[in-house]
Amino acid sequence: MRTTAVEGEHTPRELGRKPFAWTFTTPLYVGSSLNPINSSIIATALVPIATDLNVAVGATAVLVSSLYLASAVAQPTAGKLAEVLGARRVFLAGIVFVLLGGVVGSLGQNLAMLTVARVLIGLGTSAAFPCAMVMVRHRAAQAGLDQPPGGVLGGLAIAGMATAAVGPPIGGLLVGAAGWRWAFLINIPVTAIALAMALRLPKDPPLDRADSGFRTIARRIDLAGIVGFATSMTSLVVFLMSLPGINWAALTVFVAATIPTLWWELRRTAPFFDLRALSSNGALSRTYLRQALTLLGVYSMMFGLTQWMEASYGLSTVQTGLMLLPMGAVSALLSRPLARRNLVRGPVIASAVSMLLGSIGIMFLDSDSPVLALVLLSLVFGVTTATTTVGNQTALYLAAPADQIGTASGLFRTFGYLGTITSSVIGGIAFRHGASDHGLHSLGVVLVLAGLAVLLLTLLDRALMQRHATA
Repeated sequence: MRTTAVEGEHTPRELGRKPFAWTFTTPLYVGSSLNPINSSIIATALVPIATDLNVAVGATAVLVSSLYLASAVAQPTAGKLAEVLGARRVFLAGIVFVLLGGVVGSLGQNLAMLTVARVLIGLGTSAAFPCAMVMVRHRAAQAGLDQPPGGVLGGLAIAGMATAAVGPPIGGLLVGAAGWRWAFLINIPVTAIALAMALRLPKDPPLDRADSGFRTIARRIDLAGIVGFATSMTSLVVFLMSLPGINWAALTVFVAATIPTLWWELRRTAPFFDLRALSSNGALSRTYLRQALTLLGVYSMMFGLTQWMEASYGLSTVQTGLMLLPMGAVSALLSRPLARRNLVRGPVIASAVSMLLGSIGIMFLDSDSPVLALVLLSLVFGVTTATTTVGNQTALYLAAPADQIGTASGLFRTFGYLGTITSSVIGGIAFRHGASDHGLHSLGVVLVLAGLAVLLLTLLDRALMQRHATA
């Protein structure tokens, strides 16, 4: 008999009047915040790391791309493992990986060790969000609810994206006050707290012996599909990071890995990457695309503006971090009240409009602009980060099949990371001659085009119109 290893079975009565009490949701929020914070906290530490390790500033970009790459591959993989092995088990294992990454990074003496640490952190933090979505979905079903209270998804939205905007200010303060190693050290106390809270989550049911063997698990999670997906994603990211030059070796590997992987996945009855289901589920596909394009804009602004403020505007590391604090504050304040109503169309329209307005604003910035202009820009993109996560995350929950919510949630994050990776590529091209005013304006043009694409993708989405009409 096969057991679906998710959160332990309870009847609605056993769950009590508050199935989503703070003891259940808080560890999910803390765990889900680790990935976005680690994604952005490194931004203000790159220059000090390069100086201390005596390497070129450009070389430290591997610390950004390595976490993105590890996360892009690990997010859907963790979701699949959660569906098969148990969400709590995978969630706890992820926290342990982050703890190890924090230890390795804090002791790192060279760029290679720091890169290993970032990969460990990327793998570990990737488990939290898809596992949380699996546990939330299952908890709602046990409580007899079609979907969880909006505040629950709102909490995940804040943890999943709004906290990313807090990363640079936190990083600026930590790095400025105590040195760059605290960009890694911060994970140790946070993961210790997260682990203590996560141990109180309801246990997964035991796995049957017949289903716990390596071959059985490999077949159920489609290990061959995961390996093919990982190879394709890795080579694609390496190719993207090489632009505007062309890495022919990476492109060749991408093609050589993608074609047989597609063939394999189309033949499987339960594939890791369900291409047929994705192509037939237009609402889910458009949600992925909106998330990718919006995060391209948010992270282009976050990292591009950070570099420009330090290199051309003349701000210190701490001051640069503080300039992005309004972005995190607005994002955190807006996410929860918006999510309480489980809205979709309104927030994603607001996201597209605010991203477009902010991108236009970037085109008018220069080294003589008043500080108030930077603060206003940070506030506008704070609206973008809040509304895109709330709207698209709720759209994901409603559009994804219930039995594939873990993998679907992981792919949601993967598409987001493709957006962030592309943002670093665009930033590198725009600032190839230095983080100048001209480079910033070139970046703004690209972001305006991306904002227009997101707006059209939202306004012309019939599924969103129908959902809005029936809400």
